[in-house]
Amino acid sequence: MNWIFENFKPALDGLTPQVRQKALEIAHLLMEKGGLSEEKAIQQAIVQAEEWFYDSEG
Repeated sequence: MNWIFENFKPALDGLTPQVRQKALEIAHLLMEKGGLSEEKAIQQAIVQAEEWFYDSEG
C-alpha cells in the first residue's frame, strides 16, 4: 500500500528535502511492518530521519 501522509504535511514541510524524503521512506517501512498508526509512524520516521541526517553530516 502507498501511504501519502497528507495529514502530516505541516510537520514534513519544516524539514529539508533530503530529510523529508528519508522520513517518508522510513514511515513507509514502519507502516509496512504494521502495528503503528500513521501518526506514530511519521513521528518516529521524522526523528529517525533527523538522526540519520545529523549522523551523515558528521
